[in-house]
Amino acid sequence: MKLASPRQTCLVATSILLSCGAEPDGDGDESEGTSQGSSSAPAEITTTSPASGPATGEDTGEAPTTSGGSDSQGSGSGAETSGTTGDDDTTGDGTTGASEWDGEPLPPNPPGAWAWVDFPESRCRNDTSTGIGVRYGGSDRLVIYFEGGGACFDAATCLLNDGFSNFGALQFAAWANTIGGGGMFDADADDNPVADWNFIYVPYCTGDVHAGDKEDAGVPGVFGAQQFVGYRNVGLYLERIVPSFAGASHVLVTGESAGGFGAAFNYDRIADAWPESQVTLLDDSGPPFGDKYLAPCMQQEWRSLWNLDDTIPADCVDCFSPDGGGISNLATYLAATHEGQKFGLYSSLQDAVIRTFFGFGMNNCLGGVMTGPMFEAGLYDLRDNILGDDPAWASFFAPGSNHTITAGPLYYTTTVDDVRLVDWVADLLAGQTAHVSP
Repeated sequence: MKLASPRQTCLVATSILLSCGAEPDGDGDESEGTSQGSSSAPAEITTTSPASGPATGEDTGEAPTTSGGSDSQGSGSGAETSGTTGDDDTTGDGTTGASEWDGEPLPPNPPGAWAWVDFPESRCRNDTSTGIGVRYGGSDRLVIYFEGGGACFDAATCLLNDGFSNFGALQFAAWANTIGGGGMFDADADDNPVADWNFIYVPYCTGDVHAGDKEDAGVPGVFGAQQFVGYRNVGLYLERIVPSFAGASHVLVTGESAGGFGAAFNYDRIADAWPESQVTLLDDSGPPFGDKYLAPCMQQEWRSLWNLDDTIPADCVDCFSPDGGGISNLATYLAATHEGQKFGLYSSLQDAVIRTFFGFGMNNCLGGVMTGPMFEAGLYDLRDNILGDDPAWASFFAPGSNHTITAGPLYYTTTVDDVRLVDWVADLLAGQTAHVSP
């Protein structure tokens, strides 16, 4: 099945926070092999709606859903947790208060088959609804994966992000048939540490790195009201995800590019939703640089436009600097708040996409060019001066300027200082942290 989608190709070479993954540039070990971790077989996709249950999806060539359940689907009962739901049961400030994730469990589907679940109350940036992808595995463990694909905070970035301003069943079918069986999603790779895990795929269509909670926002030079409600959408999803996998022994919160940032921004309430479980963070190519390298004026733009001050944990005092900076301190807050959990960051040393994005904040947000060496300095500043020697954090830095890695073949073939990336991920999931760099 071939379905046209803007997510099947990169928009432009300098796209901001794209998640399609640039080809290796020839530096370092990133060019080793391309066959492992990819899938050429078409995926079987089902589509469901909360009101009517499984549907056949005949108009998109989707396979019908069977009536049988999945042994790995969890207990089906709600879990009483701390955090917000993102719907009418929120506590008001978007970050605190007791809440019960007690929505209807996700519909059953045969293990190994991707299914699309509509969430009519969710919203994309262009005010259309969206949903999530679900694939049941053979264990009680769960991956929540946040898609990347740009950011929208001025006319230029919003234009580049337009290809990611809506996401529905058609786009998901295209994704599942091109990317959904590769890299971390490969259920047949013997060395994939999450091969048999359950998967939730959170699409990205809000332009706010999955962290916004602001309706009808206006952006100068951009037509129409924008719905920056990625954080609110995740709350809607958790209402059904948590009761579906209440018994998960381990939850991996991960994502690439904008989704890497989104995984970090949403980690706190996801960890609270599984208070008795291991909950690991793996941020692929979303490095939260310190204020010296990620301009506070740009951080302030995001806070104002996306309403981040209501979604960043209120008790992360150092996250709220008077000049708008401080977002990097979320990394140390998460480790201190969720003692015993583990956190990992992957990045190439001179990521061409992320440094183009960070360049918008240079010269007091007039814009400029962040060079490769400048980005590399910011990356090491993050590791050495912000993460420091905290054993909760691990990092893996690869040479070159490639962008994102977990959804493609480089997830298996990249080796730095004799350490394979996929083995570093396995160690992270086992509770062993290490900083790896050239």
